[in-house]
Amino acid sequence: MPRSDSANPRVSDLADSCLSFLAEHPEELMAFMQVAGLDPEALRRSVGTPDLQHGLIDYFAANEPILLALCANAGITPEQFMQVWHQQNRSEWS
Repeated sequence: MPRSDSANPRVSDLADSCLSFLAEHPEELMAFMQVAGLDPEALRRSVGTPDLQHGLIDYFAANEPILLALCANAGITPEQFMQVWHQQNRSEWS
């Protein structure tokens, strides 16, 4: 994904990037699963659901080191990530 200040990723694309990052970092994947209360089977069943997508984005938004690593790997800025996070949370409250 090219770096651009005007093109924010979609929630689903961002969540996919988060999940891919976790898949490459098993210790972080285990930490996420523990926080989310998911076992491997529950995680597999949840892939692609809005709840998991929102949970992944929330997890990264609350964890600056992996947020920064994800952004560097995905070619987006932390500001773009947080804009998507804000939009996601705003739509939940509407």
